[in-house]
Amino acid sequence: MLKTELNLEKNKMREIKEIHIHCSATKEGLAITAQEIRKWHLARGWSDIGYNYVIGFQGIETGRPLHRIPASVKSRNSNAVALAYIGGLDINGKPKDTRTPRQKELIIKLIKQLKGKFPKAKIYGHRDLSPDKNKDGKITSDEWLKSCPCFDAIEEYMEFQPSSVKKKYAK
Repeated sequence: MLKTELNLEKNKMREIKEIHIHCSATKEGLAITAQEIRKWHLARGWSDIGYNYVIGFQGIETGRPLHRIPASVKSRNSNAVALAYIGGLDINGKPKDTRTPRQKELIIKLIKQLKGKFPKAKIYGHRDLSPDKNKDGKITSDEWLKSCPCFDAIEEYMEFQPSSVKKKYAK
């Protein structure tokens, strides 16, 4: 399914430099679909669902067509692909990495497919693209506009990053 979509889109494709990872900001265990998110985004006045892909509990759903610019991160959309996993909040509505093992597998599967087509694309969590409020060259947790995606996407997917992306933490 996804490979077919990637092939169909190649004639009208944008240059992709970034992969943005989001969460749906829904409580853990709540099964939301791409169609439901589309309804939320249309109700906000958007032209479509903001994400290109949605990672549910059992599969990957397509959202906004890949050749169309996502509504992902202000001023960073034109060269991005946006994906969101369902979840991101605990049962009390607080930020939490709620990804299931299956969602983690599906995110990696999707990243591998996207990196096969866009090998130079850098992977970011939505929170990593918050403004650098203190202008020190780093985005720290006190500067995040949102906690989304509730895990460190840059570090977690380091093996898929271009060599220009450096580890943030010494291991």
